Amino acid sequence: MTLSASMIVKLADLADRQEEVAALLADAEVATDRERFAALSREYAELEPVIASYRQLKKANADLAEAESLESDADQAIRELAREDAAQLRATLHTLEANLGTLLIPKDPNDERNVFLEIRAGTGGDEAALFAGDLFRMYARYAEEERWRVEILSERPGEHGGFKEIITRVEGKGVYSRLKFESGAHRVQRVPETESQGRIHTSACTVAVLPEQDAIEELDIDKADIRVDTFRASGAGGQHVNKTDSAVRLTHLPSGIVVECQDERSQLKNRARAMSLLQARLIGQARSERQAEQSETRRSLVGSGDRSERIRTYNFPQSRVTDHRIGLTLYKLDEIIAGSLDHLIGPLTQEHQAEELKNLDGDHADG
Repeated sequence: MTLSASMIVKLADLADRQEEVAALLADAEVATDRERFAALSREYAELEPVIASYRQLKKANADLAEAESLESDADQAIRELAREDAAQLRATLHTLEANLGTLLIPKDPNDERNVFLEIRAGTGGDEAALFAGDLFRMYARYAEEERWRVEILSERPGEHGGFKEIITRVEGKGVYSRLKFESGAHRVQRVPETESQGRIHTSACTVAVLPEQDAIEELDIDKADIRVDTFRASGAGGQHVNKTDSAVRLTHLPSGIVVECQDERSQLKNRARAMSLLQARLIGQARSERQAEQSETRRSLVGSGDRSERIRTYNFPQSRVTDHRIGLTLYKLDEIIAGSLDHLIGPLTQEHQAEELKNLDGDHADG
């Protein structure tokens, strides 16, 4: 990629700002103001990688100009060396510009958050439930590779395996940044084991990835708007689960949103987890409403998050996975369903960054 003139101007402005911040940090009066000093220190740290890369870019441009001037030297040996240097410098510039473009993209404030991962069987009956189980194992294996922790909050098993619904909490470094493009409808095409004629069936599941919110961003939920029900947890868990009403169901009356959480250890923990999940659902609902309002003026690369939107198809007979948002088709279904999601997440992230960079450049040009 090539940085536009407006982005170069932006980088120069940021370099000036870093010098200004450095001067303020050296000021004795600022040093006595803890809050201001801390804020300026954070700003300086955020600017440092951008400006360091910008300085490398300027030096590479200067070196390239010198190399190009030597390409017309009278000495043939010097001309050949200059051409080699220029070719290497152009490659270096391409890398530096791509890196700078990424650094200039505003960070998603949710990227480092843990998530609630929800998978629900859609059309397709038993086969959809089995596919929901496949998706859960795919994400669980990917989480294991990333050294994340997966905690099952609630599940409704399918009659012949898999899940009608499974809700989990995924905890670890940069979870939302890696999984945020997974929300939407996932479609599977394969021959069920019970299909005697060998016909391919199509089923679907929906996946929702909601960033977990911290105390600072909690919604002010009126307790009077919540109905709390307790019941005995189902499934394995021993005598404690079977004999006590440890499971918790919360109903948010104004929105009709219902969340459940089951844990064999305590009702208190279940209630806290359910409240956190309810909060994430309400924030997600508000975010979806905002996205719906903006959809006519700006198309999001990863869609609106609407559960009815088909984002990906897994075709087992052809060992093919297609992500419809970016037109990517890979014949690596076995690897992907086994947890090698980076084959998809990498290209999705790159396309999203390219779109954000385009929007950023447009914003600078308008400004």
